Amino acid sequence: MATLHVCTTCRAGKPLDDGPCAGARLHALLAGAEGLRVVPVECLSACSSGCAIALTGPGKWTYVYGRLTEDDVPAILEGAALYAGSADGIVPWRERPTIFRKQTLARIPPMEPAE
Repeated sequence: MATLHVCTTCRAGKPLDDGPCAGARLHALLAGAEGLRVVPVECLSACSSGCAIALTGPGKWTYVYGRLTEDDVPAILEGAALYAGSADGIVPWRERPTIFRKQTLARIPPMEPAE
């Protein structure tokens, strides 16, 4: 199982209009994805990089991706499934969707187990 954190305050560099911001719309499209825990977060501190998500899992590397749009939902779900199926969170580079190869903002090592 993997957790997909979706920044719901991302505005994708655009002023806030009357409707939900781009990040909230992205979260709405991803929420309820099968085999994936989707969690809204208020900020991933990637404001200059458009909509951002983070993939995490117990004992796995964490990845933060940015410059995402609603059109990227199928690729996000594909990449998240590959991530969830990996032992350590590292999906071979050539197997990753293009957005996961080209739009990585950070890669964070797994947390040490609590003592």
